Amino acid sequence: MSDHPVIPTQSEAKARDLQLTKVDRRDFIKLGAVAGTGLLLGIRLPERGAAGARRVPLEPNAFLRIDPNGDVTIWVARSDMGQGVRTALPMIVADELDADWSKVRVVQADAHASKYGRMMTVGSTSVRNGAWMPLRRAGASAREMLVAAAATRLGVAASELRTENGRVTHAATKRSLGYGELADAAAALSVPASPRLKDPSQFKLIGTSVAQVDLKDKVNGKAMFGTDVRPPGLLFATVVHPPVFGAKVASFNDAKARAVPGVRQVVRVAQGISVVADNTWAALKGARALEITWDNGAFAMDSADISREFVRLAEGAGAPAKQEGDVDAALARAAKKVQATYEAPYLAHATMEPMNCTADVRRDRCEIWVPTQNPQGTQSAAARLTGLSADAVTVHVTYLGCGWGRRSRMDFVEDAVETSMKVGAPVQVLWTREEDMQHDFYRPAAYMRLEGGVDGSGRASALRAKVVAQGISGGRGAIDGPAVAGIADMQYTIPNVRVDYVRADLAVPVGYWRSVGPSQNTFMLESFIDEMAHAARRDPFEFRREMLGGNPRLKHVLEVAAELSGWGTPLPNGRARGIAVVEDKGGLVAEVAEVSLENGRIHVHKVTCAADCGQIIHPGIVEAQMSGSIVAGLTAALYGEITIEKGRVKQGNFDDYQMLRMAEMPEIAVHIVKNHEEPGGVGEPGVPAIAPAVANALFALTGKRIRRLPIRAEMLSAAR
Repeated sequence: MSDHPVIPTQSEAKARDLQLTKVDRRDFIKLGAVAGTGLLLGIRLPERGAAGARRVPLEPNAFLRIDPNGDVTIWVARSDMGQGVRTALPMIVADELDADWSKVRVVQADAHASKYGRMMTVGSTSVRNGAWMPLRRAGASAREMLVAAAATRLGVAASELRTENGRVTHAATKRSLGYGELADAAAALSVPASPRLKDPSQFKLIGTSVAQVDLKDKVNGKAMFGTDVRPPGLLFATVVHPPVFGAKVASFNDAKARAVPGVRQVVRVAQGISVVADNTWAALKGARALEITWDNGAFAMDSADISREFVRLAEGAGAPAKQEGDVDAALARAAKKVQATYEAPYLAHATMEPMNCTADVRRDRCEIWVPTQNPQGTQSAAARLTGLSADAVTVHVTYLGCGWGRRSRMDFVEDAVETSMKVGAPVQVLWTREEDMQHDFYRPAAYMRLEGGVDGSGRASALRAKVVAQGISGGRGAIDGPAVAGIADMQYTIPNVRVDYVRADLAVPVGYWRSVGPSQNTFMLESFIDEMAHAARRDPFEFRREMLGGNPRLKHVLEVAAELSGWGTPLPNGRARGIAVVEDKGGLVAEVAEVSLENGRIHVHKVTCAADCGQIIHPGIVEAQMSGSIVAGLTAALYGEITIEKGRVKQGNFDDYQMLRMAEMPEIAVHIVKNHEEPGGVGEPGVPAIAPAVANALFALTGKRIRRLPIRAEMLSAAR
């Protein structure tokens, strides 16, 4: 494989292409006519052939271009936050195309209202919902057009030709033509409406761990993240936001801030006060010097108040999110009953790269460089704030230093756009870590009451759950889907089930956090399933296995994890195993955690993960994503907690919002279950199962049940 270049944005790629040669008037008119058809996107100037004829590239769709020199350009319309889409998505196109991977160039697409479809990068949808079939068709369409062009040129039937490594070959005569040689002829053909797709047995790239195209640039620092952007004339800013949820600026004195060397302006924006300077350090010093009087509003709750409010709400009626059978009757006749309440706290995203955005607002246009999961939302937000049309707003998507759903929001984008409008210059707004931590859209805190019944044969006969949490889906209906995900859609076959939801209305802003509802609900459900297994005097693995007869794929994943972890085999004294499963975003995952308690500290020694995510594009990326998910879930399980005091967040940085340290990392063994099912989610399904796996292992070790996150060693002496 060749050394792939630094991945440019779409606008950078276009500018680079247009510098290759001069455009005469005739070329300009011809190109304008072709571009108007909607097929020539990000066009390179046509090259002259030996006879002086113009040669045009083949661009059958918005994602792909084949140039007359044989180069293949593939546009990626999803945001890369470490999950490898700038490699995985081009692999799909290139495999169906039978391209020469060494000649593939990847370009990050700018925001566009409709060209690429939905560009939002959330919910593990980059491959499974947003790209798999469209990108396969994009590659297959081009392949069929190239074959048709070759058949005409060689004077043979298309059925006699095969494609491989960027060439079309006629085996009988050993004649072949490169894709570049055929590009102009193929461009004159109609795009197939239903191209023939490969059988999975024919995949050459898909299912292999090719070197990621941008890995070298990430290592050597060439990859551009949001804070790397430096347009000419750039100023730097930071924004001070109200410390209490729902508060606003009453008044401010900026005299001391303006006295800081390098500070240019102090301007008021919708969400706070923006300090603009020649460099970030001056902006930060100026922000600290501001004197602001806040109108804090009415919200003054503490975390304890919120917890009591959840308990109060749980006493009332809820809206049914799932109802099967007669739970009341089944519980009444159960041989054994189990009751428990579980809680999970608010969590911050705490992305390694704080919120930032660079905006340049002019009279007739706006240009934005931003690490965003929502390019089209960014474009719309800027258009709304500036009064410009969406077409006048260019959004360049940089690499994201983590996202987890936080960067699907527009608040940090709005700060940058408004600041640029006020100062009349390009501005890079960077939030401090404290502003980032204390002005998040948090993973909702949640409270759940559970009742379970076990019949005389030791089988689960009933399960009732009441979920209390804020809603994040945007609707005001009785049920918030994310709040009950992971419990209302559980995969276990239990004859009598009822799940109720009670919406909590609080001023704490909440949003999508990695894996969303299952991140807390799987902890609660899988811990309670363990409680039911204990009440039934059943092995937790066998108890689960019996209830998964209706989901053979998840059952198989459970069996694989149990076998590879050595479930049921002896461990050294002082260690125990716990197990949990989840089906989330189309990914099926089982995890086994091996833990111990040493000197009053919880140690997770090993995590065995089995994952069935359907058709795998890049196994190395999947393994990395599962490992990263386990780290994220384990961090949340052992440390993650945002606490509220008088309406504001207490935590401000990594000293009081701790991350898992390298020395605490367990050994992680990931086993990928291979099949050719439709691709499932990868970036999130590995998160939910680790917390209950650890909690269940601690119960096996100590006999103490953990029902609240985060798990702390001192809780084990008080748990029961």
